[in-house]
Amino acid sequence: MKVLFVCSAGMSSAIVVNALKKEADKHGVEMEVKAVSTQEFAEEVKNGWNVAMVAPQVRHRFEQLKQEADAAGVPCELIPPQGYTPLGGATLFKKVQEVAK
Repeated sequence: MKVLFVCSAGMSSAIVVNALKKEADKHGVEMEVKAVSTQEFAEEVKNGWNVAMVAPQVRHRFEQLKQEADAAGVPCELIPPQGYTPLGGATLFKKVQEVAK
């Protein structure tokens, strides 16, 4: 599964990306995760991602980001605040699985 994260600079999600990858490993799910900035999102979302997840700090841009994801045929959802922490891997993994269905 390929999961695209979008945050303000594309870097603050690194800890969350690692937590999600660890949780996926626990469940035997192969997962590629990449974090990009809001400026990179429109082009990157076209590159075969299964799910796009929007970080809480850019929730004010969610509607625009969702439109871009919809145009690329990629389900897009907000990351719940409790999933956007180093200990939020399980919460985030569950949310990604729900969005991917």
